[in-house]
Amino acid sequence: MTMTVSEVSIEYSISMLSKEFGITTRSIRHYEDIGLLSPTRRGQTRIYSAADRTRLKLILRGKRLGISLENSREIIDMYEPGKTNVDQLKKLIDAIQQQRTKLNQQLDDITKLLKDLNKAETDCVEALKSNSQ
Repeated sequence: MTMTVSEVSIEYSISMLSKEFGITTRSIRHYEDIGLLSPTRRGQTRIYSAADRTRLKLILRGKRLGISLENSREIIDMYEPGKTNVDQLKKLIDAIQQQRTKLNQQLDDITKLLKDLNKAETDCVEALKSNSQ
């Protein structure tokens, strides 16, 4: 990822990022508190760089994919500009595969539960029919 001079100098406020990504400023401050974001400060004002914005975008993408914040941190921290980042990509693939496995297990569990609910409902309907005769 190559950045131009104008991209590097872009600054964002916490409210700008909050609006852009549709999240609360509290969430952004939480990511800062746990070390995922490191804005600079001008007095009490947080100033986010283009790199901070990119990190936030990756954090939120990982969250949407069900990847833990700690795993997201590890993956994001592996990024080295100018390198192939093969290890980072492999770690991301591994996290995606683990999430897929977890979701498929949940889907199987839900499918079985729905089948059990349908059977229980059918049994109840049949019991009502036989009681009303």
